[in-house]
Amino acid sequence: MIGYLAMLDVPRELVRHLARLLTDHRRLLGTRRRTRALTCYYQALMILIWFRKVEDTALLGAGFGVCRATAYRYIAEGITVLAAQRPDLHDALRCAADDGWAFVILDGKLFDSDRLAETTTSIKGKTIDAWYSGKHRDFGANIQAIINPDGLPIWTAEAMPDHLHDLSCARELGITAALNWAAAELDLPALADADYEGAGHGIKTPTRQPADGKPLAVANHTVNRLLRGLRWQGEQGFAMLTGRWKTHRHSTISLTRIGDVVAAALHLTHFEYRYLSGGR
Repeated sequence: MIGYLAMLDVPRELVRHLARLLTDHRRLLGTRRRTRALTCYYQALMILIWFRKVEDTALLGAGFGVCRATAYRYIAEGITVLAAQRPDLHDALRCAADDGWAFVILDGKLFDSDRLAETTTSIKGKTIDAWYSGKHRDFGANIQAIINPDGLPIWTAEAMPDHLHDLSCARELGITAALNWAAAELDLPALADADYEGAGHGIKTPTRQPADGKPLAVANHTVNRLLRGLRWQGEQGFAMLTGRWKTHRHSTISLTRIGDVVAAALHLTHFEYRYLSGGR
């Protein structure tokens, strides 16, 4: 193998922040000093390279002088430590209300991954692949997210099998209940696309085109245009995660853990956002 110099375009303070989290985690585990192949700083650096550049794990480990198994274990540990920083959904909604936002955006996305050999029974009684989406014609995990109007994601959910509808995922995870609570108690409604129709009073969705082919009423058409004009930033929220942390573009990690990987990237994104905003 031939080594070479490379640059990682993340703030040095982010590496130190992750190193501190890893230090606390090792202390909690009771890990003795100098018993690990890498220090917390270099483990943090390796994890961030994996998130940012999607380096092959075996080659990444070789670059840091550790074997493939150790590299996988260190990256998995980093994902666990970062995902543990995910805020509670109600706390995230309270923070959005305290920051003065008039609404939040609910959206879902398929995160592409290798096929997972797990089957389930459809509502028609047929055996189907649990992680296959007929809509997207691909295997992946459904991730639900709450996004601020400026496009910054503030909360992401656990991974759900992508054969499920967005509304079914949101209901099963308690997201619709939390958003209806926020609308009633915090005066913080949520905007969503038509896939969430019927989610509750606190989740505003566009009116669908009538099945009989008749045109929408002028009032409904106007409301739909207004919702689209306010909701488009939700698409930017997922683009912020997948564009910045390239490991999301196609993952070979277990689909059941993609939710943790997205939550980890969410914490990294928030730290960078606060750092670049001067700590605000």
